[in-house]
Amino acid sequence: MQPPSNWTPTRGSHRHPIGVARREFLQIGFSGLLGVGMGSWSLAHAAAATGGTTAPSRLSRARSVVIVFFTGGVSHHDTFDPKPDAPDGIRGDFNPIATKVPGLFISEHLPRLASHADKLAIVRSLSHGHSNHLNATHWILTGHPQPGAFFDKIASRDDYPHPAALVARVRPPADGLPSGVLLPTFLMQGPLIWPGQHAGFLGPKYDPWIIKDDPNRNEFQVKGLTLPDGFSVERLRARRALFEQLHTLRDQIERDADPLDPARALAYSTLTSDRLANAFQLDRERAEVRDRYGRHMFGQSLLLARRLIEAGVPIVQVNLGEVQTWDSHGDIFRRLKNDLLPPTDQGLSALLDDLDARGLLDETLVVMVGEFGRTPRLGLSAGATIPGRDHWPGVFSAVFAGGGVQGGQVVGKSDPIGAYPGSRPYAPADVAATVYDALAIPPHIEVRDRLNRPLHLITGKPIEALYRGFEA
Repeated sequence: MQPPSNWTPTRGSHRHPIGVARREFLQIGFSGLLGVGMGSWSLAHAAAATGGTTAPSRLSRARSVVIVFFTGGVSHHDTFDPKPDAPDGIRGDFNPIATKVPGLFISEHLPRLASHADKLAIVRSLSHGHSNHLNATHWILTGHPQPGAFFDKIASRDDYPHPAALVARVRPPADGLPSGVLLPTFLMQGPLIWPGQHAGFLGPKYDPWIIKDDPNRNEFQVKGLTLPDGFSVERLRARRALFEQLHTLRDQIERDADPLDPARALAYSTLTSDRLANAFQLDRERAEVRDRYGRHMFGQSLLLARRLIEAGVPIVQVNLGEVQTWDSHGDIFRRLKNDLLPPTDQGLSALLDDLDARGLLDETLVVMVGEFGRTPRLGLSAGATIPGRDHWPGVFSAVFAGGGVQGGQVVGKSDPIGAYPGSRPYAPADVAATVYDALAIPPHIEVRDRLNRPLHLITGKPIEALYRGFEA
């Protein structure tokens, strides 16, 4: 299997050039209720879905999606696609272990997930053509290459939208809930803002809500979900009634729509309803539940994702780490063994158990993926003294569970050294189509970009083998 014609692997260290600084997408505070400083979490009024009036044919039984994102690119060799028979310098330091499914092996440092393998479908033949973090993140999250992509091209309103943005556009949830929440980090480094996290050309009113705080902190609190001192719900409702009267008078004079109205309505409905605010109150969980997830950022973020899904948020993305946490160009085995795989193994296993026990796993698709994999051959990057693996989009793995996925299987395979697909390759567009299928977004849906050009967002096909059995 040859790599895509427009693809070249990254070698050695990678440096980020100084880009054009962009103001970070602001989060809403109480001032937003008064029409001041509306931020990126603003989700607007519903827009009718285009094309057809009947529900689309679906493979998934899901009603919601949790995307677990390994930001930086997790090594497939050292997690879900071990190569114990590969030569030295490729197979790595870890041993594969047997799982609950006969014949299925994963890394020895994922023992809890090994015991949940009957719930997992591992896709081992994902592939695309971008070895840069920003471009690749846009591609895997949106299903499209970033328009005008170049090395470290930052987010812009010409980008394709995150799936939560299309949900907000087509079928926003009721009761003031956001259509999507991304947590606990915003992928940004200096002037570089990772594309694929927002609504792109759909516009800021459809941006998902981004949480930038560690849920494991004792003082964890999401700004904008509590009223400031001196304000009661009754007083807030009275103030809203006054605003509505003023807006009615204004609209009699000027019929042009105010773009802040939908966001302001959501802000009011959020603050006057307990559903979303309660979801963020992790201290309401029993201590033993929090302990099962792990008292660390990974575990508590996954617990918060479960609470948000339970509250009715359609899609939650959990970034496992800060920007490029899994970007192990050097000292990869120590970092994976000591810092990254144990909390991941604990938190994801607890999430699967918790969703299952609450009757939510069958209706929640869980997708675990990074923007690419790591190089087959170990090497020393510039300045490193201990080997690691560089970026590698030629082949990598994703793991799916829930939502009707048939667990206990491997879909596709990589070649003997984990360099390229050894069977049918799957693309980011297929991952995105699988997510959209789980969210009941019709595949033929059409939207328009900022130039009013019609575009189809779903260009791939859902990965049918996830639901219909083993595919070699």
